[in-house]
Amino acid sequence: MTAQLQGASDAALQEAFDAVIARHDRIEPRDWMPEAYRKTLVRQIAQHAHSEIIGMQPEGNWIGRAPSLRRKAILLAKVQDEAGHGLYLYAACETLGVSRDELVELLLAGKQKYSSIFNYPTLSYADVGTIGWLVDGAAICNQVPLCRTSYGPYGRAMIRICKEESFHQRQGYELLATMVRGTDEQRAMVQESVDRFWWPSLMMFGPPDTDSPNSAQSMAWGIKRNSNDELRQKFVDMTVPQADALGVTLPDPALRWNAARGHYDFGPPDWDEFAAVIRGDGPCNAQRIAHRRAAHDEGSWVREAATAFAARTER
Repeated sequence: MTAQLQGASDAALQEAFDAVIARHDRIEPRDWMPEAYRKTLVRQIAQHAHSEIIGMQPEGNWIGRAPSLRRKAILLAKVQDEAGHGLYLYAACETLGVSRDELVELLLAGKQKYSSIFNYPTLSYADVGTIGWLVDGAAICNQVPLCRTSYGPYGRAMIRICKEESFHQRQGYELLATMVRGTDEQRAMVQESVDRFWWPSLMMFGPPDTDSPNSAQSMAWGIKRNSNDELRQKFVDMTVPQADALGVTLPDPALRWNAARGHYDFGPPDWDEFAAVIRGDGPCNAQRIAHRRAAHDEGSWVREAATAFAARTER
């Protein structure tokens, strides 16, 4: 598109961009795009990248306390995958003209966000399984449509990420299935973990559509393919039969099958709690950013050495 439109007017550029979006094609880094589209992508992709990196912390908390070498190896592999996802997404964001350093500084300054779910503590080993089952399950519902997003580098990154997230979801489910076949204490641990993570998992999709300031425009641009409420409904419909198979109860007295709609009805999350977590008042907000800042500072010598080596090599 760019080569064909060199010297074109703003109106012609906008028309060409709109045509690409209308036919559900891809915008690439060298293509012209509206500044608002670029800023929206930077915000969304950066938030996604930050979430992958911050999301290493809750489960990393249990690597040294995994009950077996097999479980430790599984958890290590998963946390390593999350680091890779963050790197893919930071690289995709850099194609929009921002550096990774800029993005990290914005995160540490509180000017960019990450997923609200990672501001909750992991209090038991069952949380490792629950995060895999519920949190990664919600992520899959949210991210599979992003494989068809209108921005090329983002969509291509999501293909590999979604494949790996599907393994994470299955690993979490398998861990919980093993625990519920164990002792009464293990079954109680699983149920308590599900009770804590169910509602925060529903909040992962963002506020209701009526209160979401960015969703409508993001969907018009093809950045998002489904609304927050559509994705939340899909997640509930997918998860209830899995909960039945596990033998756990989802903590929602309003949860029931609605034959007329062909979907499960469910109660609303506590949106005041969601707003507090987004505002920075969640259980682990300060801890997560403090750990991320410490890791960033402690890794400065590695970045300096890599920069010096690259400069010397170039010379």
